[in-house]
Amino acid sequence: MRVLVTGGAGFIGSHFVRELLGGGYPQWEDARTVVLDKLTYAGNTANLAPVADDPKLTFVQGDICDPEIVGKLMRGVDLVVHFAAESHVDRSIADASAFVRTNVQGTFTLLEAAVRAGVGRFVHVSTDEVYGSIERGAWGEEQPLAPNSPYAATKAGSDHLALAFHRTHGLPVCVTRCSNNYGPYQYPEKVVPLFVTNLLDGLSVPLYGDGRNRRDWLHVDDHCRGIQLVAAKGRPGEVYHIGGGTELSNTELTARLVEMCGADASAVRRVPDRRGHDLRYCLDISKISAELGYAPRVGFAEGLAATIAWYRDNRDWWEPLKAATPATV
Repeated sequence: MRVLVTGGAGFIGSHFVRELLGGGYPQWEDARTVVLDKLTYAGNTANLAPVADDPKLTFVQGDICDPEIVGKLMRGVDLVVHFAAESHVDRSIADASAFVRTNVQGTFTLLEAAVRAGVGRFVHVSTDEVYGSIERGAWGEEQPLAPNSPYAATKAGSDHLALAFHRTHGLPVCVTRCSNNYGPYQYPEKVVPLFVTNLLDGLSVPLYGDGRNRRDWLHVDDHCRGIQLVAAKGRPGEVYHIGGGTELSNTELTARLVEMCGADASAVRRVPDRRGHDLRYCLDISKISAELGYAPRVGFAEGLAATIAWYRDNRDWWEPLKAATPATV
C-alpha cells in the first residue's frame, strides 16, 4: 500500500504519519508513506524526527499547487490523506491570498492528479468552521455551509470541490470535519500552545473579547484515529464529523490553562475581539460513531495535562518558532 500525505510535516499531518509508521494503525503497518510538504512557517521536519529514519518514509518538499510534482507523486498511490492547508484565522483576516491559493487551488491540483492517476481513496481533511456559528444543538453532516472567516470560506470551497470530483469524476472522496485540535507539536500561534508557552515563560495571555466563544476540544490522536477509520471504511462521497466531546468557553479554557501552568488570573489580559468571531461550534458525531465505531478516547483533563507537560519538556522545539515570528504569536 502506498499513501500520500500532504502537509505531513504540520501539526495534525505529522501526528498521522508518526502513528502510521509507528504501528498505531496495525492494518497499515507495511504502508509506504510519501509526505509532501512545502515547509511554510507551520511545517517543520522536526515534527517527523521520531520516524525520520524509517525506510518506509519518503519526504518531499514541494507545493500542492505545483501540478508537475503532484502528478509525479500521485502515480501508484492507493490513498491520499490531504492535510495541507493554511489554517490560522487571524492570518486569513490580515491577508487571505495564501489561503485561496493553497486551500482552493492546491486542493484542485491534487484532485485533478488523483483522477488521472486512478487513486483508490482520497480523504480531504476539513473543519467545523465551514458551518459558521451555531447557537444551540449540534450540526449534522447535511448542514449547509455558511463560513464567516476567509479561512473558513476557502475550506468550504475546497470541501465543495472534493465532493464535486466524487460526483463528476467518480473519485472515491471522503471529507472529514473536525472540532478544535490540541496536543504536542502544535505551532504556537494557536490558543493552547500560545497560552501554555506564554504561561511557562511568566508572560500574560490574550483573551479575545468577553471570552464567551465556545469550542469543542479534540485531542490530535483522536482526530487522526478518526481520519484513519474514514480512510479505511468510510463511504465515498460522504462527510464525517470528528469531535472530542468537551465543550468549553474560551474563559473556561483559559482558567484551566492558567491553573495547570501554576499562574493566576492576573496573567489574563483582555484584547479586542477578532473580526467575524464565531460564537459557538458543535459537531454531531453520531454518524461516524454508528458507521465506523469512532469514539474519543483521550479525556480532556488527561490530554491537556500531557500537552502542557510536552511543551514544558520540549522548549528546544517551540522557543525558536516563537523567536522567529514574534509578531504573529
